Amino acid sequence: MEKIYIDDVGSGFPLVLVHGYLGSSEMWCNQRDFFSKSCRVISPALPGFGESSNVQSLDSINKMAQFVIDIIDQKKIEKFNLLGHSMGGMIVQEITKIVGERVNKLICFATGSIGEIPGRFETIDETRKKLKIDGIDISFSRVPKKWFVKGDEDKNYYLCKNAVENVSLETADNALIAMKNWSGIKNLQNIKNETLIVWGDKDTSYNFDQVDTLNKNIKNSRLEIFKNCSHNVHLEKSNEFNILVEKFINQ
Repeated sequence: MEKIYIDDVGSGFPLVLVHGYLGSSEMWCNQRDFFSKSCRVISPALPGFGESSNVQSLDSINKMAQFVIDIIDQKKIEKFNLLGHSMGGMIVQEITKIVGERVNKLICFATGSIGEIPGRFETIDETRKKLKIDGIDISFSRVPKKWFVKGDEDKNYYLCKNAVENVSLETADNALIAMKNWSGIKNLQNIKNETLIVWGDKDTSYNFDQVDTLNKNIKNSRLEIFKNCSHNVHLEKSNEFNILVEKFINQ
């Protein structure tokens, strides 16, 4: 894994952060700075994305989950808290399916249990088609704008621009295929871990039905909704998001 970028800072009980589609390790910068004061914060850039853009990408959620587990194993970490955003939320559900007994607390953020993502601003197939017709630059400037209420005028939008700088069409398409082919809905009832579900009420990527399904089917879960936030609550309202997660993992 010498080419893989893994941000590993702080000390204390580990918190593993898993980014989403077109994401990066850097997109967790506000969480890294906050949580590293009290936790060991581990945030890899998934193969093909962000700081790991030179690494061959993966085409299934299960492979991505195993990739994160391998990192945790290499670092000889037994138990950890686990937070996943968007596609990363699918990955952390899959990690919990594989090694659930090692997950202390689970945070599923702006995500769902069905890879097809019903109610998304456009279908996965439409995104794939536009990606191939329009090319990387147009697609990568079009999609991340939808993740903020303020669009590309949000002060943290630059993190999205940085994240996609070196991402290939193949990596983006592989991730879309991975999401489309994944479903975690049958496994939700098997998740016994205490779970926090976070959602912004202006999110056009994952609608309320998605997070409501998580909340109703994961027994030990609760749903927290952020008003006037879109898909990137952790960047739009970083402080409130961090305090919520901190209280949850420490209670």
